[in-house]
Amino acid sequence: MKRIARCCLVLSLWSCLGVSQAALFEDDEARRAILELRQSQRALQERLDRQGQEVKALSEDNGQLRRALLDFQAQIEALRAELSGMRGDKEVLLKDLADTQRRLKDQAQVVEERFRKFEPLTVSLDGIEFQADPAEKREFDNALAVFRRGEFTPAANAFADFIRRYPQSGYLPQSLFWLGNAQYATREYKLAITNFRSLLSVAAQHPRAAEALLSIANCQVELKDTKAARKTLEDLVKDFPQSEAAAAAKERLSRLK
Repeated sequence: MKRIARCCLVLSLWSCLGVSQAALFEDDEARRAILELRQSQRALQERLDRQGQEVKALSEDNGQLRRALLDFQAQIEALRAELSGMRGDKEVLLKDLADTQRRLKDQAQVVEERFRKFEPLTVSLDGIEFQADPAEKREFDNALAVFRRGEFTPAANAFADFIRRYPQSGYLPQSLFWLGNAQYATREYKLAITNFRSLLSVAAQHPRAAEALLSIANCQVELKDTKAARKTLEDLVKDFPQSEAAAAAKERLSRLK
């Protein structure tokens, strides 16, 4: 019985020992599992922390990028506004340039017209061409117009004044001729002869020269100087035989005889 009892006791102890060892083994595995779980949790937490930092960094980068985009958009808008202003300025400048060019053109025309009043003109008179200032031509034409109206004294004064003002004028022979005729008309025969001879002196072959000789002869006839008149008419026929004045001189010579 004692032996049986001991055997039961031993068996009982082994049974308890096995349970304790099993429990001990189970606790170790649990601790290892817990440790592994904690390690996994820490690793996961570290990963989450890293990802959080990365997300935070990305968020900061995204914010910087958004701010940069906003700044860039603002710059684009500023450039658009500046470009629009430049286009407006360009249109204003183009308009101003067109207005300036138009004013300059108008001013150039005005200046050209003013200069044209002083530029020499090519005048053709009695088959002779010469240069004359516009004012010079105007004054001669005015004097001739007075003569043709039959206002001989004012015409004589106008031609005399013209000769004093333009002693080198291409109009000088004609001015002397018409001055002599105006004086002949007012019976200033000696003054007329002087001016007709001045014409012959400055332009002996002038188209009016033959008429000037005929007019001298007429003045001499009026002065009762028949001898001088005959000599003048003979010189006319000799020097200008083909002229109309020569034909008239021949007819008057026949009457003087």
